Amino acid sequence: MTRPVRVAIVGAGPAGIYAADALLKSEAAQEPGVSIDLFERMPAPFGLIRYGVAPDHPRIKGIVKALHQVLDKPQLRLFGNVDYPNDIGLDDLRSFYDAVIFSTGADADRALDIPGIELDGSYGAAEFVAWYDGHPEVPRTWPLEAEKVAVLGVGNVALDVARILAKTADELLPTEIPANVYDGLKANKALEVHVFGRRGPAQAKFSPMELRELDHSPNIEVIVNPEDIDYDEGSIATRRENKQANMVASTLENWAIRDVGDRPHKLFLHFFESPVEVVGEDGRVVALRTERTELDGTGNVKGTGRHTDWDVQSVYRAVGYYSEELPKLPFDVVSGTVPHAAGRVLTGDEPMPSVYVTGWIKRGPIGLIGHTKGDANETVACLLEDHAAGRLPAPAQPDTDAVVDFLEQRGVRYTTKEGWHRLDAHEQALGAEQGRERVKVVERAAMLDASGA
Repeated sequence: MTRPVRVAIVGAGPAGIYAADALLKSEAAQEPGVSIDLFERMPAPFGLIRYGVAPDHPRIKGIVKALHQVLDKPQLRLFGNVDYPNDIGLDDLRSFYDAVIFSTGADADRALDIPGIELDGSYGAAEFVAWYDGHPEVPRTWPLEAEKVAVLGVGNVALDVARILAKTADELLPTEIPANVYDGLKANKALEVHVFGRRGPAQAKFSPMELRELDHSPNIEVIVNPEDIDYDEGSIATRRENKQANMVASTLENWAIRDVGDRPHKLFLHFFESPVEVVGEDGRVVALRTERTELDGTGNVKGTGRHTDWDVQSVYRAVGYYSEELPKLPFDVVSGTVPHAAGRVLTGDEPMPSVYVTGWIKRGPIGLIGHTKGDANETVACLLEDHAAGRLPAPAQPDTDAVVDFLEQRGVRYTTKEGWHRLDAHEQALGAEQGRERVKVVERAAMLDASGA
């Protein structure tokens, strides 16, 4: 009898789990069968759903239920707290599996090359998100001394950062935030948050629902300057062709014409302001300098030469995520992705035998979580096509116990699916004590202990 196709997936976020789902739904899953091992650097699965989605977004967290249904399939094993390449490298993986899919995502901040970006008080949004989401690898405290804060970018991450900075700690207490995050936010001094985009309302990348949610907080007064509501032919075409862009622009228009209310925290959405410098004194942020832009007819903008200095004491750049380079794999430093053809990793023009990518490491950090499904289907189709054509080199040790023995001989303290369920139950029990759904465990050692690793 032929053995099942053995596949390793490195990264147990949505991209990795969607790839596993595509394999499980394939014809190969019927005959000869598939056997999938998910490797995850963190002790818990779900990647950016756990460590990149704001805690006050329970609907998005609902995706976890769907991911759980895949994770709990018997053909799939989880090895958490296993780092590529320190605990297991590419050559090791190829010796145990017919194919390896990398779905390691993107969790670093894309650089913004303007003067002063390195000053004290200037931060990457990804670092701040990791802090408020209780990531084990970031500091437990966060300096929230600034009364006036700038957020650079007009995507959903910029909105998340602005909203968390503008809400009160008590508003966020019913969520799963750990005690250190609650204490940090309790000390937050921010009274004004300014979000800056260099283009206009029609070009903003917010999703309509995320934008409207800003206005639901009893503590946040959202303010839009009527002078920032401007459209050219390109912008009008965008609104006509893109329902979401039109909804976003309509929401912003409504906010621009209403009277400013008296909610205690002010959140300003600025358009046509391009950041050109973070201004500092004695090594610390004291202002943000922007150049006013104007539309050029196509929906793009050009500078006007008019500059404004905004009185802020900290700056968060939310200008995109960036993937870490993966040892032994080619890497395009400009796009922050692994070169590939439909998911097959390329060295030069040639496919690298048995190595594939999916998710943000494949296409860059764009699109919503749902876009990752199509991505995974494409990659898995190529993998199975290569297997059927005999293009995948046979692994030396395809036995399912071989990788377990390897990790144990190396002394890797790994977590499993069963361990994740124990940690999940433990976090829910911590929440129940406080009348909350869950309280997230932050320390890696505590996560491992709760998992019974």
